Amino acid sequence: MRLRTLLGACAVLMLAACSSKPVIPVNDQQTLVMEATVLAAGITADEPAFSSRDIQPIATSRLYNESSSAVKINYRFYWYDNKGLEMHPLERSRDIVVPAHSGVTIASSGNFMGAQQVRLSIWL
Repeated sequence: MRLRTLLGACAVLMLAACSSKPVIPVNDQQTLVMEATVLAAGITADEPAFSSRDIQPIATSRLYNESSSAVKINYRFYWYDNKGLEMHPLERSRDIVVPAHSGVTIASSGNFMGAQQVRLSIWL
């Protein structure tokens, strides 16, 4: 009797779990992703600023180098629609050299009509 009750309860729980709507775990507050090695190299960055001119979205960010030598940084902007889904095709990754004790501005704009959010990933 107990086994049958336990199996019935498990079946109900499984059905309840299957009927819930899927949620995409996108954190609106995490628009900048940096590897720890980037910080260790003396690089800091501003969160990307998102704007939309006409139909084309634009994102910019400022990178700062606090070290005494130039650092080559790799980066990629990721675009998301109003549902939090990543828009494809992905932009290619790019690189830039940030001079010592200086800063540079990086930017991206593309044919991501309907983009509502941008995320910047930075690595060495």
